[in-house]
Amino acid sequence: MSIYDYKYTSIEGKPVALDDYKGKVLLVVNTATKCGFAGQFDGLEKLYKEYGDKGFSVIGFPSNQFMDQEPGENSDVAQTCKIRWGVTFPLSEKIEVRGESADPIFSYLTAQKPFEGVGKGLKAKAFEMTLRAKYGKDYSDDQIKWNFTKFLIDREGNVVKRYESPVVPEDISGDIEKLL
Repeated sequence: MSIYDYKYTSIEGKPVALDDYKGKVLLVVNTATKCGFAGQFDGLEKLYKEYGDKGFSVIGFPSNQFMDQEPGENSDVAQTCKIRWGVTFPLSEKIEVRGESADPIFSYLTAQKPFEGVGKGLKAKAFEMTLRAKYGKDYSDDQIKWNFTKFLIDREGNVVKRYESPVVPEDISGDIEKLL
């Protein structure tokens, strides 16, 4: 299996084959407009605009799985993303990214790049404590832990790196440049 074997439904309700992105570097992100990390939409849009003409794309996958932080209909999500953050990168319809009902794309991504911790620094440690309290013994599983988990995919469809929620898009630009 490859990332290119999967499809998703756009936020406008249209089917999209990931093989349409063959030859591009991708950043796949699960998003939520009411999340404390939602300010990352700005950084994601900046990456999309900065590298888009070089063969890069961001795809956002809204999810309401974490503390009801993506309520409303797909049209509400699209409007909020456009008006509040100026999002022009592709968005999927709302999906689940964790558990038995996780979208197959995210099951594939998490199998390719397991969870390695949330990172370093005070903010990451505080976030880790919150996640450990929420998930208990399941903290170390490879599933998505929270909104704004990001997966970097190279031009051949290989999942190169996983970034947890506290990692801001600006800190990923160097990795993107290496792949372009």
